[in-house]
Amino acid sequence: MQKPTLNRRGLIGRALALAGLGAGAGAWAGLFGTPASAATGTPSATEGPFYPKPSMRMDDIDNDLVKVTGRVEEAGGTVIALKGRVLDADGQPRAGLRVEIWQCDMNGKYLHPGDRRDVTYDTGFQGFGHDITGADGGYRFRTIMPTVYPGRTPHIHVKLLDGENELLTTQFYLKDHPGNANDRIYSRLSDAEKASVTMEFVTGENGLETSVDIIA
Repeated sequence: MQKPTLNRRGLIGRALALAGLGAGAGAWAGLFGTPASAATGTPSATEGPFYPKPSMRMDDIDNDLVKVTGRVEEAGGTVIALKGRVLDADGQPRAGLRVEIWQCDMNGKYLHPGDRRDVTYDTGFQGFGHDITGADGGYRFRTIMPTVYPGRTPHIHVKLLDGENELLTTQFYLKDHPGNANDRIYSRLSDAEKASVTMEFVTGENGLETSVDIIA
């Protein structure tokens, strides 16, 4: 399946934030992200109970979660383009890494046998996808706006791997969503950490777009 055309966002170095250099992070938290030289590293977050093992995934696990190969109907929900770069602590791009995302469908249901709630899963939604970072560290996904799952604010799970070596597991959130303040994970983050994993959207040629860089 053809990859959507997307690109960047960034944040780095908790030590810089502790030294008082992360104060301007919020001003940069737009489409192009916070410069890697000026903010905090991407904070880790729990994998949660619904990370789909390979046997649980659809045959189609590419970076377009909205269109499942072999199915006519596309996923319900608001389609978004999620992009960014993976950078090291010096702000240099990291190529050849595997970026995975997974999230619930528009009904708040995960593609996982452990989600036993009596809710119909949207079979037009892939639920899980991956991309490999390019020479510029770039990754890109076409997915849906995350929706509310019981007990959590809307979020997208993200995992970064180098071969079989897991480098980072984190979560991305919606800017200014009312559920953020009481979310048990998001509310514990510092302001700089929140900025590094919070998605802001702009309207591009292909609809809503957001950019989040990953520092690992």
